[in-house]
Amino acid sequence: MNISMTVNMVKRSFDVQPDEVLLDVLRCEGYLEVKGSCRTGDCGACTVLLDGRPVASCLTLAAKADGHAVTTVRGIGDQAHPHALQDAFVRNGAIQCGYCVPGAITSAKALLDENPDPTEEEVRLAMDSNYCRCSGYEQQVEAVLDAAAHLRKGDAK
Repeated sequence: MNISMTVNMVKRSFDVQPDEVLLDVLRCEGYLEVKGSCRTGDCGACTVLLDGRPVASCLTLAAKADGHAVTTVRGIGDQAHPHALQDAFVRNGAIQCGYCVPGAITSAKALLDENPDPTEEEVRLAMDSNYCRCSGYEQQVEAVLDAAAHLRKGDAK
């Protein structure tokens, strides 16, 4: 079946199988920043934004994204133009191996888009499905709160 979606603000068409998940379609098309790990929706590594809401792409049928907007971490910011969250993750030491980071940043982006001044508890709740084995959660929570402060001040995008 042929579907179309906007991926990182670029309209794309894909030929997919009815049972194919979004994670596999994205990775086959070169969106390698979307990580696959547990394939049960438990780890958060595959998190992308579907119309601005975080979803586990390993559980989301690609056909469900037909006509919708998908954002990966690359669509949030890149090396030349990093988003405040990406800068804050580096600044706060919230990156070790980096495997979980794309999913964590997309979850955090959805939170800050909805709530630009979250409490620590709200950050923890929003990111409770993103597992990190290396850097720990404290640095990631601090990074999200740091980015939120920078965004509210207007000194970051």
